[in-house]
Amino acid sequence: MEKTELKDAFSEFKNLKNIDRPTMMGVLEDVFKTQLAKTYGSSDNFDIIINIDKGDCEIYRNREVVENVEDPDTQIALAEVNKDSDEYEIGETYAEKVELKSFGRRGILNIRQNLQGRIMDIEKANLYNKYISKIGEIFTGEVYQTWSKEVLILDEDGNELRLPKSEQIPGEHFKKNDTVKAIIKSVEMKNNTTPYIVLSRTSNEFLEKLFEQEVPEIYDGLITIKKVVRIPGERAKVAVESYDERIDPIGACIGVKGARIIGIVRELRNENIDVLQWTSNTQLLIQRALNPAKISSIVPGEDGKIKVYMLPDEVKKGIGKGGCNIKLASMLVGQEIEVWRELPKQDEEEEDVLLSEFENEIDPWIIERLQAIGCDTAKSVLALSPADIAKRADLEDETVAEVIDILRSEFEE
Repeated sequence: MEKTELKDAFSEFKNLKNIDRPTMMGVLEDVFKTQLAKTYGSSDNFDIIINIDKGDCEIYRNREVVENVEDPDTQIALAEVNKDSDEYEIGETYAEKVELKSFGRRGILNIRQNLQGRIMDIEKANLYNKYISKIGEIFTGEVYQTWSKEVLILDEDGNELRLPKSEQIPGEHFKKNDTVKAIIKSVEMKNNTTPYIVLSRTSNEFLEKLFEQEVPEIYDGLITIKKVVRIPGERAKVAVESYDERIDPIGACIGVKGARIIGIVRELRNENIDVLQWTSNTQLLIQRALNPAKISSIVPGEDGKIKVYMLPDEVKKGIGKGGCNIKLASMLVGQEIEVWRELPKQDEEEEDVLLSEFENEIDPWIIERLQAIGCDTAKSVLALSPADIAKRADLEDETVAEVIDILRSEFEE
């Protein structure tokens, strides 16, 4: 029975575990030596012969032949070994085969459990090493199960990878057997369990890798992606630079009739992607980042913020839907950008009042919200509908109504 159990254990690990043969043999030998040490006190004078293909294991106990035994673990009496024949002499080594049944039922169970634990540890280490070296690479797998907080995805070997809700593009929904493409974000070992492999579809690196797949010039190093900024599912800006003046980096990334970028956009659930040419000139980079809005002037602020002045018709373009465009431009430049409304020359003589003049009547944080959407004067606020102000400045309807009443009273006087 014991031999059958060991043979089954050998067969199980040989067929199901992705472990190289030398490692497997070393583990098996070590497991048997551990049990021998428990049973006999030491494993130093034992030879272990394992045939993993047949599931056989032979163990031999080596003891020195002596006249008088002083240590029965390492010595055996001449009279005992020669009781049936006179083959051995003093000083020779007597090899005695150890039957597996000598370990007992509990010993066999210990060997099997020990073997299982060791193999699992090796598999965990192999899985960890496999994926830790792939962090930052694109992974494609099949959805096995979905939960409210994450999606479970399997690789070709059946290993589990996780796509947390926080790493999914807003609005995404997956079902079993869907094919998912994502970037390998991190690999963690938690409490000696199976490595926790995290995927991401919202990271900037994922978008960068998609461009590498779709644009040969980027993969070959002729075009470099200098910086990527994203609001996942909404909009992204990709700044590129060409090392060959004959290559148009923007055209190469977009492709003929958008052939190259359309696949990326679809993969990202129709996320709008702006490709612009990189420059170390901050003001020029701002102009490119805020395109298609036309900028009248750019003034660096003392507080580290950059003030960008635009004509009223251009402000909405510069800020973008929900402030998306100005937010991404700030992320790209690495400094906060504020859009300020510049009155056209024919309106310069018209009466208007800066919002900063109303600090005694309107809370400063409300004024900052209004300035952030390009409204720096009373008339620029009154020119918008209350609903538009509430949505763009993220203010309550009651707050907007109070602000409008205060500003209108200024002109009524």
